[in-house]
Formats: sequence, structure tokens, C-alpha cells
Amino acid sequence: MTFENILLETKNHITTITVNRPSKLNALNTATIKELHIAIKTANDDIDTKVILLTGSGEKAFVAGADISEFASYSVKEGKKLSSQGHETLFNYLANLSTPVIAVINGFALGGGLELAMAAHFRIASDNAKMGLPEVSLGVIPGYGGTQRLPQLVGKGRAMEMIMTGGMIDANQALNYGLVNYVTTYEDLMPLAEKLAEKIMKNSTVAIASAIRAINANYKDGVNGFATEIEEFGNSFGTSDFKEGTAAFLEKRKADFPGK
Repeated sequence: MTFENILLETKNHITTITVNRPSKLNALNTATIKELHIAIKTANDDIDTKVILLTGSGEKAFVAGADISEFASYSVKEGKKLSSQGHETLFNYLANLSTPVIAVINGFALGGGLELAMAAHFRIASDNAKMGLPEVSLGVIPGYGGTQRLPQLVGKGRAMEMIMTGGMIDANQALNYGLVNYVTTYEDLMPLAEKLAEKIMKNSTVAIASAIRAINANYKDGVNGFATEIEEFGNSFGTSDFKEGTAAFLEKRKADFPGK
């Protein structure tokens, strides 16, 4: 498929998905959300892809929010539909993906952009990055998971402050909050992302997908995360990766996981 707003590249088992709307600071519109879904699904379905890197084009922005001009005149019904479809098509879909996703924040990550980064499995940032959820300054609230994922990552009090003030925090403050795992220079950002991806790829893709399901279960209403862990742990014993991993350990050699 040919994308208008997305760049897609796979190299050495790493698929890099780049939001490519630099003139709009990579802002999310409906078309871009749909393209992101297709790109992420394509990467997830590709047996050659073991890690996905999600980033923005240029040096200014990861994704600087949603395209406000698109929904400024929406009704209540249309607003609810916009949020619901966004969750289903992209944000929840990304959070529950079986392939690990690293958000590589290379500049502004605001509003829907920060919500996109928070839906990834973890985040790294360049030292020029700025993050925030400024929606209340427009008379609306974060609608793509921001009110749920931000408290999970930084705690309720800090999330309340960030959302109520609508202010931005810099990369080092985001690191202190636990919102991002690492901060580095812009030049070293992608090499760091690739290094982390290479570490991940040494392990069982089957076990990683299982771990993602178990971790996410703890954040779902009515789901016992411990019970999910027990189920996923037990299921691991029936995989070829488990047999190879344990055999390699006992034989003191590097595991060659078949991925099944």
C-alpha cells in the first residue's frame, strides 16, 4: 500500500513507522490514524518484524497533537464517535499489539501525540522533546486514552496537574516522572532505539507477546492480572520457544528461538 502520511521501512527485523506530516508538525488527522493502523497491522503480521519503532519526521515533532481543524465543529455524538473509533482503530490496538513497540519521541509530543506515545509499550526521548496534554485549553479533555494511561505511568497527582494545567514538561522531567525510559541527544535517539530493539530481539517473540498480554491484563476492569499471568505462564510450557530456550540454557549455548 502507498501511504500519504506514513513512512514504513523494515531493516534487520526492525520496522520503523514514521508519521510524515512535517508541515503540520505530524499532527494526527483521521486519515493518518487509519494509515497508522494499517502500517502497524502490516508490521505486526510480518514474520520478519520483531520490533516496531514509532516516530515522527523532522527534528521538531514526534506528533504535535490532533488536527483541530478537523473536529472543531463536531457535535456531542460526533465527538463520542471520534474518540471511540480512535481507541479501537489505533490507541487500544497499539497498546495490545503482540509485537513490542517503542515510541521514539524526537520533539513535541502533545495531545494525541503523547497519547500515541503512551499507547506504545515504552518510550524514549531526545533531550529537546516536550510532552503534554493541553486539551483543556481548548475546552475539551484528552480523548484517546490520556486520562487513563497518564495516571498509570506517572501517578494520579502528577497526571491531574499535567492535564488540569495543560502545560508541557521537558524530557528530563518526563524521565523523572517515569513517562519515558531514557533521554538522549537527537543524534543518538534512533541508534539507542535500535540498540534496545536488538536486545529485545534476542529473546522469544512468543514469550514477549505473552508477557504483553499478562502485563496489560492488570489494567483492564474485571480482569485478574495474576490469573492471566498464571494462564500465560502455563501456556509457555507448550511452546517450541520454551523447549529451545531451556535446552540452550542447560547446554550453555545461545538460544535460536523458532518463534512458535
